[in-house]
Parts: sequence; structure tokens; C-alpha cells
Amino acid sequence: MLRSVLSLERRRLGSSALEVSQLSLGSWRTYERIPRHRGVAVMQKSREVGINFLDDARYNDETGTAPIKTGYSEIVFGELFRASGWKRDEVTLANKLWWEFWPEQSAEAELDGSLQRIGMDYLDLAYAERPPQGLTVKQIVDDVTELIKAGKLRALGVLNWPAGLIAEAAAVASRRGVPGPCAAQLPYSLVTRSPVEDPEMIEALNSAHASVVASYALVGGALSGKYDLVGPKGRIADAIDGRDYSRALNAGRELSKLALRHGAGRPRWPSLSPFSTRWSLRSSSAQRTQNR
Repeated sequence: MLRSVLSLERRRLGSSALEVSQLSLGSWRTYERIPRHRGVAVMQKSREVGINFLDDARYNDETGTAPIKTGYSEIVFGELFRASGWKRDEVTLANKLWWEFWPEQSAEAELDGSLQRIGMDYLDLAYAERPPQGLTVKQIVDDVTELIKAGKLRALGVLNWPAGLIAEAAAVASRRGVPGPCAAQLPYSLVTRSPVEDPEMIEALNSAHASVVASYALVGGALSGKYDLVGPKGRIADAIDGRDYSRALNAGRELSKLALRHGAGRPRWPSLSPFSTRWSLRSSSAQRTQNR
């Protein structure tokens, strides 16, 4: 079982009060593309092994079959969540503020739309995407503070922000005496060390007292070893994004060899699919400890 490999200890997200499992269950264009029973099974298995950190988001329909053009992913997520037997107070639920329709749509309006589609009263964490032109970091901090005061949100996170913007958000929040970003979702893996381990980023995360939530931790599945199997399916096999995965695939093969040498065997990745894996690291100091 997965539990025998991972303790799934709980970790505090930065300076917030959120205690989350070591692994998060993501939902990047997943649940609306698989049968309902498989989606329920994924959630039930996640609950069974101790995951309490769920990440959902509003995505635009790419299939041409969804009943609405954007946000159907959230509707499906909410339905599967309730069907899986999870209770709302058992989980830390994260979502995104994309700013796709800003300024016509405010932060509150975007969040309200997500809550309505999911069928929830509040979110625990909202990752704000990099601000579009005209939207200041100060306004984001102010708007999110109001959402927290209104009980619609518990904490602010940031998504793929550069170090300078994270430091600015921390400084703005400190001057105003309000919570700053407690988490930064950034790509981080064995073959993608920057920007998480860059000195400027470490300094910014420390100034914000923010954790790293590592996305793309298996580099599209390249590090899992599944692409050494016959007929694997996934973004790399289907050339979905046109990236060069050769370095990551080579690293995945070496990891498989290392596992076999140590008697670990090949992971049964298909049994875990379609997990979108994210590692939650408590802080930049914790990152350094983890990397030793």
C-alpha cells in the first residue's frame, strides 16, 4: 500500500493555521476526462491513505463536450467529492484565482463562481496566478484579506510567482498587518531545481514565511518509470505540450534502475493514476533538510 511507503505526516503551510498531508491530490484536467466510478475510486483511495490536501481549479473545456465552456471541472470535482464520502471539515481545499476575466470579474466574483460550481461555502487556500497588467500586488493582498474576513477563504497562496513578487506581497502584508502568502506552488522535482532552490527565491519564501507546494513533481510522469512500460499513456506519449522530456525520461530510467538494485521493484503507477502529485514542503529551511 502507499501508506507503507509514505507516512503522510501533516505539515503546517507556512505561517497559516492549515495542517496538510505530505502529499496533495491534484485535479489538473482529470476528473472530467475519466469515468465517474474511477474518479470516486481515486478520491476514496486518497482518503484511505491519509491525504487531506485537495487541489481543484476552474479549467476551460478542451473537449467540446462539457455543458459549460469553463468551470465544468469544478462541478465534477464537487460531485465526486460528495460521492466519495469525504466531509468538508476533513480536508484542506485549494483552488485558483486565475484573473482570466479581470477587471470585469473581481477576485470575489471569481471566487464566488468557483464556490457555486463546487458546491462549497468556503475555500481553505486560493493560489493567485501572476497578476495581469494593471492589477497590483497590493490590490491582491487587500482583496484576499476582505475574502478572508468574509469567511469565504482562509489563506492566500501564489502560483508560479517570481521571487520579487513574493517578497513584495510579504512586505505589503507586513506593513498592513494582514496575512501574506502562506504557500507558493512552484514546479520542483529531481530535474527541476530552479527556481525553488535559487537564493533569491529562498530569501523571498523566508520573508513571507511561506511553504513550497511542489507541482510537476514527476515531470509529466517522466520520473515515475511508467514510460519504460509497453504502451504507456500520458502527456509525454501523446506529445500534448511539445516539451523536450528527454532529460527527465533519462532520469526516470535511472531511478527505476536504482529502485531495482535496492529491491524496491517497479512502482505500480497505473494503480495510482490519475494522481496529480504535489509535495508539500514546510519552508525553505525544510527544503534544504529534505534535499540532503
